Amino acid sequence: MRASFVFSEVFTGLRRNVTMTIAMIITTAVSLGMLGGGLLIVRSIDKMQVNYMADVEVSIYLTQDVSANDKECAQDPCRSLRQDVQSNAAVESVIFENRDQAYARFKKIFQDNPILVQAARPEALPASLQIKLHDPSRSEIIQQQYGKRPGVDRIEDQKQFLDRFFGLLGSVRDGTFVIALIQALAALLLISNTVQISAFTRRTEVGIMRLVGATRWYTQLPFLLEAVMTGVVGWVLAVGGLIALKFAFLDKILNVTSGIIPKTEVLDIIVVSPWLLLASLVISATTGYLTLRLYVRH
Repeated sequence: MRASFVFSEVFTGLRRNVTMTIAMIITTAVSLGMLGGGLLIVRSIDKMQVNYMADVEVSIYLTQDVSANDKECAQDPCRSLRQDVQSNAAVESVIFENRDQAYARFKKIFQDNPILVQAARPEALPASLQIKLHDPSRSEIIQQQYGKRPGVDRIEDQKQFLDRFFGLLGSVRDGTFVIALIQALAALLLISNTVQISAFTRRTEVGIMRLVGATRWYTQLPFLLEAVMTGVVGWVLAVGGLIALKFAFLDKILNVTSGIIPKTEVLDIIVVSPWLLLASLVISATTGYLTLRLYVRH
C-alpha cells in the first residue's frame, strides 16, 4: 500500500468538504473540551478531599450562660463535657475556645471586612470545643453521644458542609459531562455525514480501483483517516482551549475563592490530555468504520 497515495486522498477529501470538516473539528473540540473540564473538576474534588478531610473538625458550641460564666472551662457542665470528649477513643484532640478567643479568631478571618468586624460583638460568639477525630468519616458519633448533654447549644460538623460542597461540585461535573455527551453525539453525526459525502463524491474512482484489484480496506482507509485526523485536530484545539481558559479566566475566578478551591495547573491538563486523545480516536475511528461498513458498499 502506497502511503503517499493514501495521504494525498485524505487531504483531497478534507479540502473537498472543507466546511463540514471545519464544523466537525469545532464540534469535536467543544465536546472534548467539556469532557476535559469534567475530568479537571474530578481532579479538583480529589485534591480537596485529600486536603480538607484530614483536617475536618466537629465543633460543640456551648450555651450562652456557660460561654459567659466559664471562660476557662473549669466548671461543670463544661469541665465534665470536655473530660468525656477527651477520653473518647474516637477523638484525637480537643481544644477549648472561649468567647474572647472566638472573637479574636473572627476578627482575624474577616480582617479585610472592617464593617463586619465592627458589627460583631464578643457576646454574640459562643465558647466551643473544637474536636479532631482519628477518622473524620465517623463524625456523627459526636452528635449522637453529646448532642443532648447539659451546656451544649448545638454541634456543627464540617464534614456535612464539605459533603454539600462536594455535592455541588459533583453536580457541575455531571452537567459538564451531559453537555459533552450531547456535543459528542453531534460530532458523531457530523463525522458520519462527512464520511458518506466524501465516499459519494469519490465513488467513481473507488469503483475503478476495486475493478483493478484494490481491496475494500485499501479503498476505505483514506475515508477512515479523514475522520481520525479531524478528531486529532479537534483534540489539539480542545487542549489548547483548556490551557487558554485556565490563564484567561479560571485562575482569576479561583483567586477569589482564597484557596478554598485548589487551582488547576497546566500539569492537570496534561494529565487528562491522553484520555481526551483516546476518546477522540475511539469516537472518530469507530464512527468512520461503522459508517463505511453500513453505507458504503464498494
